[in-house]
Amino acid sequence: MTRNFLRGAASLTALAAVALGSQAYAGPKDWTSAGQDAGGQRFTRSVQITPENVGQLKEAWVYHLQTEAAKAAARVTTPTTTAGPNAAGAARGLRLSESIPLVIGDTMYLGSPYGRILALDATNGKEKWVFELPDSDTPTARGISYTPMNGGALVFGSRLGRLYSVNIKTGKLNAKFGAGGIVNLKTPEVMDSYPEASYILPSQPVIYKNLIITGAGPGEGPGGANARRGARGDTRAWDATTGKLVWTFHTVPRPGEFGYDTWTPEGAKDRSGTNVWGHMTVDEARGIIYMPVGAPNNDRYGADRPGNNLFGSSIVAVEAATGKYLWHQQLVHHDIWDWDTQAPPVLFDIVKDGKTIPTLATVNKNARLYFFNRVTGEPVYPIVERAVPKSDVPGEITSPTQPEPVVTPPLSQVSISRNNLYKGVASHQEYCEKLVDDNDMYLSKDSFMPIKVDRYTVNFPGTQGGVNFYGPAYDPQRGILVVNVNNLAQPMRMVKNPDGSYSNSGPLAGTRRFWDPDKRLPCGPTPWGELVGVDVNTGKIAWHTTLGVTDDFPAGQQETGRPGLGGPITTATGLTFVGATDDARFRAFETQTGKKLWEFKLPASGYATPISYEVKGKQYVAIVATGGSQVGAPLLSDGLHVFALP
Repeated sequence: MTRNFLRGAASLTALAAVALGSQAYAGPKDWTSAGQDAGGQRFTRSVQITPENVGQLKEAWVYHLQTEAAKAAARVTTPTTTAGPNAAGAARGLRLSESIPLVIGDTMYLGSPYGRILALDATNGKEKWVFELPDSDTPTARGISYTPMNGGALVFGSRLGRLYSVNIKTGKLNAKFGAGGIVNLKTPEVMDSYPEASYILPSQPVIYKNLIITGAGPGEGPGGANARRGARGDTRAWDATTGKLVWTFHTVPRPGEFGYDTWTPEGAKDRSGTNVWGHMTVDEARGIIYMPVGAPNNDRYGADRPGNNLFGSSIVAVEAATGKYLWHQQLVHHDIWDWDTQAPPVLFDIVKDGKTIPTLATVNKNARLYFFNRVTGEPVYPIVERAVPKSDVPGEITSPTQPEPVVTPPLSQVSISRNNLYKGVASHQEYCEKLVDDNDMYLSKDSFMPIKVDRYTVNFPGTQGGVNFYGPAYDPQRGILVVNVNNLAQPMRMVKNPDGSYSNSGPLAGTRRFWDPDKRLPCGPTPWGELVGVDVNTGKIAWHTTLGVTDDFPAGQQETGRPGLGGPITTATGLTFVGATDDARFRAFETQTGKKLWEFKLPASGYATPISYEVKGKQYVAIVATGGSQVGAPLLSDGLHVFALP
């Protein structure tokens, strides 16, 4: 089902945006970074696949990531668990991948969860070279980055907290980088008093000239008073040739630094989290890095950190060459909902009141979409500080207001009540009503309702969003920003710990969604997943399209939408491609209207953002589809699937 708010082939605002799209045509038809370009538009200028012929797309080739060694190990290893949606896949030795491949020339490069970096012929999937990570290490799940330094190198983080540089031609480590091609990210400046703490690099680094800029993955920690402690979430820049540290930005300000007064001294001390675990973007012409920063630890309890807690749940702009602070916008004050600002900020220009404005658009788990002048940080469309409810957790001082966009409404559902519980298939409707009644759940009509003590509070959106780390894509020709959203609520309950602190706990809390877990059927209103188009030149929503089907429901009641992870891409011919949903479909839509044009059933859900590239005049679209994720779809496959016209 599609709801259109802009009609006709093109609006005047979209036509005005055509001139702004010329920048997208200046680059190659490769896919050289996670966002295609440094500004994260995820837009391809290839024009072979069109709305008229997309229905003819076929699988051109498939590459299986799992190694023979992983299969053999699975055959001789007894699974540690026999329950849950991933048990069968784990027993087969399968692993989750959210990897976004890169394509440079006629070669595709990607990281594999089986401890390898792969160089494949982009036209047929044949291996050109393979780099095996040492010490049973594995690359970050979301992909790799490319820098022209060192004669061209692939750079990526790993599960063991390392930063690698591999020569793009030979598949060998660059010996001049760090210690034989590897930099240890677990340095004293971030590990501090916790040298044994967890530290990984969850997403790709961002590249600016001769710098590799990394976020951080210090983990979220357990409940209780010690949940805040651990590795620091600082953002750092490294010389791409030598691996030497160039600058560090303290995401929790130190004494004397801007933002320190938004904490108490004790609240800031040893504070972990507050890290960039998603994707950063770059305004290369202006030399500005935009960092989406997550919530501080503990992300549900903030009595030990009074204040707004900069730079938690903020967009922060810094000088790319030096890390010098330029501006910030905090999207959630004193975040106690785990609403990390983690999606990549998307950069483009818009026309407003006859003027061209360099713009940044960002959306996070609470489904609010914000537009900022990317040079000054000022809102392009008005934002108000709206009064929100207070917490009943002892000692918790929540912010009295939260920033709310005035022009653009929330992209997903933001309230839940008895009246908008799931309505439809009788057995599931009864299950949802019983779930609420038997557990005395508080259904929140305000998405900023703090979690209650000893009573399950159902927040909408939940911790999966809204929108998660994948973020939007942008079509500069049509002036349309496209993003897939979850309408997935979350039950949470604050329980007192023996040390006097509080944490989100209970059989229905933790990471449990507001659903029937055995069937992955949400209890909130449908659609449970949507694709949304926004006209950036007005800030208004152009259309909503239901995204996903529930195959287990009876015919005629399957168009429910489905939750998922992984974002869309757009094309010059007006197509949007997206996987993401837990129904294991890969789909194409018309960007201008949201009309579905093509669908393919994959062996597993594609929880990765797709890419599109062109080799010798032939356009391809590719997506990694393994299943297995925090939205519960089973781990079923190890496939990289590539499509083209016959």
